Amino acid sequence: MKTKHAILLSVAVLGMAAIPTAHAGFFFGGPRVAIVVQAPPPPAVVVTAPAPYPMPDNTVVVVSQPPAPYAEVIPASPGAAYVWLGGYWNWNNARWVWVRGHWGARPYAHAAWVTGHWDNYHGRGYHFVAGHWR
Repeated sequence: MKTKHAILLSVAVLGMAAIPTAHAGFFFGGPRVAIVVQAPPPPAVVVTAPAPYPMPDNTVVVVSQPPAPYAEVIPASPGAAYVWLGGYWNWNNARWVWVRGHWGARPYAHAAWVTGHWDNYHGRGYHFVAGHWR
């Protein structure tokens, strides 16, 4: 009994008499209540860029012309079944970035790789034609 009065007195003396009921049970042997605090979600970020822009047929068109192809140094082939898959310029919504070529295994005998390239799109800009096997 003395202990309860001593705790109650010390709480009042320290100016902590307005303890929320969720924590008051801790001091007096009652049940504990967990309080969960969640941070607000981060603000949405909206990024806009003038190019590229999608055409009605889902073709992405870049207004600026891609640079001339980069002269790559082709390393030695890892084997007869491999073909050099040439590099290409990629548009990353801000500038042109060179994507290096690499050796790739032929999917079937005598397969030939057609390197990806940028073509004029009806005078509106340039669109990428992906590399493919033929």
